[in-house]
Parts: sequence; C-alpha cells; structure tokens
Amino acid sequence: MKKVILMLTALSLLAACNNSNQADKQVPVDDGIDYATFEYKVDRFADIEILRYPVPGFNSLSLQQKELIYYLSQAALEGRDILWDQHNRYNLTIRRVCEGVYENYMGDKSSENWKHFETYLKRIWMANGIHHHYSEDKIIPEFPQDYFVSIVKGVDPGRMPFRDGMAADETLNEILPVMFDPNVMPKRMNQTPGADIVANSAVNFYEGVTQKEVEDFYNAMKDSNDNTPVSYGLNSKVTKENGVVTEQVWKLGGMYDKAIERIIGWLEKAAVVAENDQQKEVINTLVSYYQTGDLKTFDDYSVKWVTDTASRVDFINGFIETYTDPLGMKATWESMVNFKSEEASERTRIISENAQWFEDNSPVDDRFKKEEVKGVSAKVITAAMLGGDCYPATPIGINLPNSNWIRRDHGSKSVTIDNITFAYDKAAEGNGFKEEFMWSDTERERAKKYGTLTDNLHTDLHECLGHGSGKLLPGVDGDALRAYGSPLEETRADLFALYYLADPKLVELGLLPDNEAYKTEYYGYIMNGAMTQLTRIQPGKDIEQAHMRNRALISNWVIENGKADNVVELQQRDGKTYVVINDYDKLRSLFGELLAEVQRIKSEGDYEAGKNLVEKYGVKVNANLHKEVLARYEALNIAPYKGFVNPVYKLVTDDKGKVTDVTVSYDENYVNQQLRYSRQYSVLPLKN
Repeated sequence: MKKVILMLTALSLLAACNNSNQADKQVPVDDGIDYATFEYKVDRFADIEILRYPVPGFNSLSLQQKELIYYLSQAALEGRDILWDQHNRYNLTIRRVCEGVYENYMGDKSSENWKHFETYLKRIWMANGIHHHYSEDKIIPEFPQDYFVSIVKGVDPGRMPFRDGMAADETLNEILPVMFDPNVMPKRMNQTPGADIVANSAVNFYEGVTQKEVEDFYNAMKDSNDNTPVSYGLNSKVTKENGVVTEQVWKLGGMYDKAIERIIGWLEKAAVVAENDQQKEVINTLVSYYQTGDLKTFDDYSVKWVTDTASRVDFINGFIETYTDPLGMKATWESMVNFKSEEASERTRIISENAQWFEDNSPVDDRFKKEEVKGVSAKVITAAMLGGDCYPATPIGINLPNSNWIRRDHGSKSVTIDNITFAYDKAAEGNGFKEEFMWSDTERERAKKYGTLTDNLHTDLHECLGHGSGKLLPGVDGDALRAYGSPLEETRADLFALYYLADPKLVELGLLPDNEAYKTEYYGYIMNGAMTQLTRIQPGKDIEQAHMRNRALISNWVIENGKADNVVELQQRDGKTYVVINDYDKLRSLFGELLAEVQRIKSEGDYEAGKNLVEKYGVKVNANLHKEVLARYEALNIAPYKGFVNPVYKLVTDDKGKVTDVTVSYDENYVNQQLRYSRQYSVLPLKN
C-alpha cells in the first residue's frame, strides 16, 4: 500500500522548514554531489512540474552494492511498457506514433499547434498513458485532429511505428477516436455507482467481459475456509475465448512475455551479486514467479522478501498495487530500487519496536485488533531508481506486502523515501503557499518549526503501523469492499497515523519534541483534504483518485461531525476561505471515532457502510469552494503535480570486461529520458 505525497500541503510545510529540524532531514554529506548547484527543477508544462532527485550515499556503497543497484535498476526500467499497456490497449500505439512524429517531423515546429502537441506528449509520458494519472480522465489534445493527421502523414512512413505493416490511414483510423472523441474511453477507471465498472473502464485488464462475469469467475475459485488465499487475478487479463471467460496470465511465455524475459535477465544478473544468501533466494523466487505466473510462488516470494531485513539494498519489482483496477484485484507493474539510510532509520526503528503498544491502545474494537503484531519492520530509504507505476510520479512511503494473511503471519515492511521528500523540499522553496492558505501566523510558525518532522512522522506511522494494524474477522473476504477497498484502506492508515501523532507516547519515545508539534500535521491535513487538493480536480468533476478520496473523506467527516462542538470550521476572511481548528483535542477524538468505524467496516467486510462513507464524504466537490481554490492556486503559479527524472547509472569496466565501478549522473532531461527509455526498453507489440 502506498502513500502518495500530500503535494499541496507537504510542499509548503517542507519548504517552510529549511532552517529547523535539520536532524530529521537527510543532510547529504561527502557523496560527490554539489548541492549548491544541483538543479532540482527540470521541466514545467500544463499542471505538472518535473524534478530530479539526488541519490546521497551512493558513492559510499561497496562495489558489489552499486553493481546490484545497477542490475536491479535495469530490471526496473524493462517493465515500463507493461504499465502503459495495462492502462489502455491503445497506449503503446499512440505513444510510439507521437514519438515518431516528435523525432522525425521536419515541418514547422514553431506553431501553437506544435507546442500543444509537445505538451500532449509530455503529459501522456507523465501519466503512462492517455488518461490523467490522478483524475483518471482522458487527456484531450489541445491541437485539432486534422493537424495531428497532417503531421503524422508528414513523416516518412519508414520512420513510423505502424502496427503489423498497417499504413498510416489504418493506424489513424484506429487511434483517432481514442485520442480525440471525449465519449470514447473517457475514464481510465470508472467508479460510478450502478454502472458496469469493468465494461466502462478503459484499463486493459478486461476485454469483452462484464463486471458480473468477472466477479462470478473469481468467486468460483475462492474457498472461504482458506486462511492463506492467493491474490486471485493479480497477474492476468480476463477475456473470453469461444464464449468462455478465461485469463491471460502475465508471465514468461504468456502475455507480456518479451518484457518479462528481459526483466528476468537483469534479475538473474542481480542474484549473482546479491548481498547475502537470503536476498539471492528472494530474487530467484521472484524469477520463478515470472517464469510460471503461479500466485503461490508470488506469496512465497513475498514472505521471503518481507523477512529479509538484513540487506541494505532492497527493491520492489512486479505486479503489486491494485488501485487502477475498478474491482481492486489486478495489479499494475511497478518497481523501485533503494538502499537503507542508516541514520534516518532510527525513528522508524523506534516505531516498529513499539508496534504492539500502538495496536493495543488503538481506539478500535478489541475484536478487530491483532493479539500479536508480527514482523513489523520499518526504515528510511534512499530511492536509487523509479520504474513502472512509481515513475515519473512516485510515492513518499510504501508498505508491503498487500496480502492480508502474509501481513498477519509474517508482518510487513514499511519505508519512508527520504531523498524524494528532500527533492520536493528544495524545489518548493519560497512558493508562497502557506501565506496564501494558512489562517494565521500561528499555523505558519508551527509549520516552520515542526513541518518536516511531523510530515515525515505521519508517513512513518501511516506505512509502518497504519497499514499493518487490525485484522479481518474469520471468513471475511479481503476483496469484500471491492472498488471502495483502496480509498478505505488509505483512510484507515491515515487515521491511525493522525490519531497517534497527538499521543503523549510519541514525546515519551523521543519522536516529537513536545505535545504541540502534532497540530502542524492536523492543520495541514484538514486544509489539504477539505480545500487545497481540489486544485487537482477539473471544474465539474468528482474526486476519483483513491488517496484524494481518502483525504476528502476524513476532512469532510470531521468538519461535519464536529459542528456541534465547533471543532473545525471553514471561515471567510477578505473573500477567501480558510480552515480554522478550534479544538485540537476534540479533533483527535473525532479521528479516533472514525478510525474505529473504518476498521469495523474493513474487519467485517461491510461493503454498504464503506460505500456510503466514501460516496458521502469522499467524492463530491463544493463547486464554489473549488472555483475559489483554483483561482488562488493559479495566482501562485505552482504546478499541483510533480514527477521525476531518474539518475543515469553506467558500469565502468576494465580491459577484461570486469566491473570496476558504477557511476551516477544527473544531467539527463525529461524529454531525452523518455525518448531513450522508449528506444532501449520497448519490446512489446503495439497491441497486447
């Protein structure tokens, strides 16, 4: 389970903390990076800013560790096209045609239409497809269809990736409606209540089947008495063959074969230079899973991965998160390569060592608490490479594995990604956000004093304890909440973190300096969930993305349910709306009350209660407030979405081919990186 960065508040809070809490920030030392001249900002277009992140400490790793990171990084890039195809079956054709035009068109490149075309290509790179990475809405080109036809036909056909020998006209006839018609595949994931969310979603997880057919297909496989069930449907596409519902498994020799073959090749190289025997076994088991597609092997891999706490270099690679599947079953491909930040991991060590205390003292019903919290490990990491669904946009924290029984029996592994938040921090300096949206100097001064600390600690608690807390009652299906499972799971983890941020235990453990610091995160969270995250929503649209629904749900629920005691309110001043928190103690009580209900919903698999909670508080947008927020945000000229370019690693070898070093550089720009990735890591057919 990921925690996507709270972009709208976190940037302002992080930016406000440049002169305080330095012990809590990753302060790079002696790693060959000139931070005085390091360029964090790379590109800006539409509602997106592209950044780069440093990898402090890489040069101090052993040669074996650096070589391991290199091979794992190559494996992280080989799955890029899998994700593109998962998002929509026309994505690869559209991207490659657009890239062919971009690189080979010799006509006028100074016109407004060409500039709109460039922006469109940059936007779909960011989204890994033609649907917005957050809103799920199709990205409609701002250039005319006839202009696109003219520039496609203006390129030598020999330089264009027309599928299976198709001519330009045939290819255009196939993709033009998908690109330009707002009624064709309008939503990557349709979550409209009452609609067939399978048939009406543009993702490539299903083809020619209905929601009921898919649900019946998997329900027939499940055994309610199985206490260690596999994650049914995690790594396959559901289709019909001769009228019979079936799966196309993503494995070697199956769907996505060519990309998976290359992923395996790099993983096999990584296994040779693994840090220890356990890590080597983790990698080899992942290879076996890719070779067979067997979900029991995936569970075996997950158990071995979560119990490997000795290796400093670590990675995620595979079909992991189910946020993009309307049924919450099928996983997109993602990867991240990282290594442990030793000093910064002290706070997560303290949290994980006290996991049982937090579980025992949670405000949820005792029936839903774990009697024994097992295997909770947490660390602060330095990201070395982002891939698949972690690129270009990336989370700042991750908690895995997602299997409920593995978490129950073997625990979970949680990470907070320090160098990513560091890059956000540096890129956001002086953006004016807190001056525009915070109610008073009291909130601004708290943010300056405590902002980085409480934001990082919220991530730690969310990932390390929130996702790992609680249990399902016997016989409850882990998929019982269906499309509402992801936003409710993120709600549960956020509430757990919010509730405990105000607990005196954190001061006792030395994680917070005093009982005042938590107010910074409380204020920023409500401001973001109720107001400022609305800048990511187009006028007239509902909230679609799981994390945004989660934050809206929590914020709107506490505002409504705290009205009688005037706990939180939206106040007007000089024609602008602000969040005002009048009683922080009662706000914490409200967080606890909501946490208890959300945990009950998950533990009992109460679909109707979960649906009602999300639909009532997490979906709809106040049109007047939305319009105001958009106007105020536009005046600040801050891009609401951030993505990253990766560093570039190169092997250094001697005249006998022996690896003597691995270098890292940070000078590749966004366009060049995307085009290079398309040349080097694109082996799938245009249609899969």
